Amino acid sequence: MSVLVYTESENGKFKKTALEVASYAKAVAEQMGTSVTAITFNANDVSVLGNHGVDKVLKVTNSQLESFNAKAYASAISQAAKNENAKVVVVSSSADSKYLAPLLAIDLEAGYASNVVEAPSSVSPFTVKRTAFTNKAFNSTSINTDVKLVGVSKNAFGVVETSASASAEDFSPNIPELGVSVESVDKVTGKVTIADAEIVVSGGRGLKGPENWGMIEELADVLGAATACSKPVSDLGWRPHSEHVGQTGKPVASNLYIAVGISGAIQHLAGINASKVKVVINTDPEAPFFKAADYGIVGDAFEVVPKLIENLKAFKAQQ
Repeated sequence: MSVLVYTESENGKFKKTALEVASYAKAVAEQMGTSVTAITFNANDVSVLGNHGVDKVLKVTNSQLESFNAKAYASAISQAAKNENAKVVVVSSSADSKYLAPLLAIDLEAGYASNVVEAPSSVSPFTVKRTAFTNKAFNSTSINTDVKLVGVSKNAFGVVETSASASAEDFSPNIPELGVSVESVDKVTGKVTIADAEIVVSGGRGLKGPENWGMIEELADVLGAATACSKPVSDLGWRPHSEHVGQTGKPVASNLYIAVGISGAIQHLAGINASKVKVVINTDPEAPFFKAADYGIVGDAFEVVPKLIENLKAFKAQQ
């Protein structure tokens, strides 16, 4: 019996979330007195997982699975869980994992707890802490099924390194008929994605127009951050909808979220509440965002942001 963890990768490289869920699985395994088995799909160097608590890696190498397919991935993970007699299966809370988790829960007859932020407070009964009401509160959830499925929130548990090593073996699950095929995938290259970003710089209507977006991108470049925007900005066509964050856009759980010229409508706050530190730059001292912010600057973004960029560059030059 082991704890099984699905470790996400892209172009053969593990995402940061993969290392975080591996670290979480190790914490669960230690409480249960068992080991950690990871399942990977077309990943290259799997040895890094051993440095984050994984004891054994099941390597799935299949050209049909180069592109994510929830049905196929859930089936493969389910087969691995049954082969390993895993009583706890750990996934992330990424968009992909949220697609496959319900399918996996049905196949394993497992209780599913999403948005988990801490290691279990108890493994008998199996009890976890989760976010609720769009990250405004927490609840304690007990999973009473024989198999437990846990979805870990991004940046909640953290990445923990160990000095262990992992063994690896090939795993060839039966792949169901996919029904669809992916002909091509177009992705932006050379930029940090919102999903993987530690820092996000986001702009709103306070920037007055798309021609002023250069300073947002420059600030993001200095910080090694991803760029994002509020819903009105994407609706106006200033920025692509892929950058829209909020309750109706992409959720953000970054370590640092900088909002420039965003008033802070409740829908926007719901999507970024999981970020650890929130900084707001706005001319309106009554903007709702200031109530949710850890740090706030009341001022004109066209004056504040260039000075911030200048000082950040000077600070980095001294390092």
